Amino acid sequence: MAFPRNSLRAFLAHARLSLATAIQRSQKVTLVIGNESADLDSLTSSLLYAYIRSLSPPESAFTPLYIPILNIPSSDLRLRPEYTALCHHANITPSHLITLSDLPPLPQLRQTLKPENTRWILVDHNNIHGALGSIYSARVHGVIDHHEDEQTVPHATDPEPRIIQKCGSCTSLVVRYCRPAWDASSSSALSSGAAHGQGESAIDDSAVVETWDAQVAKMALASVLIDTADLTAGDKVEVVDREAVEYLEAKIMMSAREARTWERGSFYEEIDRAKRDIGSLQLRDVLRKDYKAWREGEKELGISSVVKPLQFLVQKAKVEASDQTEREPFDQAIDSFMNERHLAVYAIMTTSTTSSGHFQRELFLQTRPDGTSAAERFVDQASSALGLEALNPSSDHSDHRLRPVHSQTYRQIWLQKEVGKSRKQVAPLLRMAMR
Repeated sequence: MAFPRNSLRAFLAHARLSLATAIQRSQKVTLVIGNESADLDSLTSSLLYAYIRSLSPPESAFTPLYIPILNIPSSDLRLRPEYTALCHHANITPSHLITLSDLPPLPQLRQTLKPENTRWILVDHNNIHGALGSIYSARVHGVIDHHEDEQTVPHATDPEPRIIQKCGSCTSLVVRYCRPAWDASSSSALSSGAAHGQGESAIDDSAVVETWDAQVAKMALASVLIDTADLTAGDKVEVVDREAVEYLEAKIMMSAREARTWERGSFYEEIDRAKRDIGSLQLRDVLRKDYKAWREGEKELGISSVVKPLQFLVQKAKVEASDQTEREPFDQAIDSFMNERHLAVYAIMTTSTTSSGHFQRELFLQTRPDGTSAAERFVDQASSALGLEALNPSSDHSDHRLRPVHSQTYRQIWLQKEVGKSRKQVAPLLRMAMR
């Protein structure tokens, strides 16, 4: 049975309860999960797909309810102030979101949530990594993504989609795929009085449904706007992104309540400002907030995306240092981060705006001895494509504390002149160099 038309808040409450029941009773469950960085795009892609799909599940669906799950524990929600800012617009809080903490503990996961009782739909990635991947990779049966196709998802995924296409935001692809079902569900709800008896007596049924649609549309729109810089990132924006923005804004404007205060520019600035508000986080939390990892052979690669320049990280490490040692705090922090994750190669990609208002990217790369040859190949193969300009100690953008400190450690810092190339493009180049 399809989930009856209701608000996103009610849907999430029902989904969490249903997941707990399915685990307890060994019932079947369909999970929609984004990538391990759990950025806005992964959040909204999974929410939108699960919400709309549950309203109108295909007859041959593994289960009629699709449960959106964030690829982080609930304790990491605090690292993402943009969640709080955005959830407010959908009448939910981050506490309503379903996370890895809602699954059984890892030691009991395989026995308690049996692989054969699950089906996984991937959004904003197309290869499930880590502990989940080791248990459930064979149970992936659908994907919508905008990254390089790693050819791990079967090509026959009916009745779920297999869509991997370049665009600015994965949420745009989810909007396009779910649009017919969303429109049909809204029309049906309007004609049947879906809101009757659901505590919305202050306004009529049509206004309630339109408000629910507008709240979900705002969630989805945030990711498209953030990932495309409000459709100004010309090298990233595709037709599907523009169409998604137009469609979602129309949903918002159909709600008289939401339309009264809607202004896209201020909405984008609010979410973007919240995303960049990382000053209160510890350095380790900044590095793991938007972090992804891959395994190539026997070597681990990790990449952190940070919305502040490297100098911000260096200064934060210095402020947090509890004692004075011969080594610089930043060096110690990076070594600790790499050791914690057993990384052979580690990169930090930063984005910031200069004093003159220009958008810039920096790329920091450090390796262990077993990753040095990969780093050298990366430089040879990717410098031109990424527009890498090595920084030196006298550069205004550099700092002597970012120079190599071990003879066995490869470290380099560049300005990345090709600012349109994000982690989505850099990660495949590093992974290729490690093979």
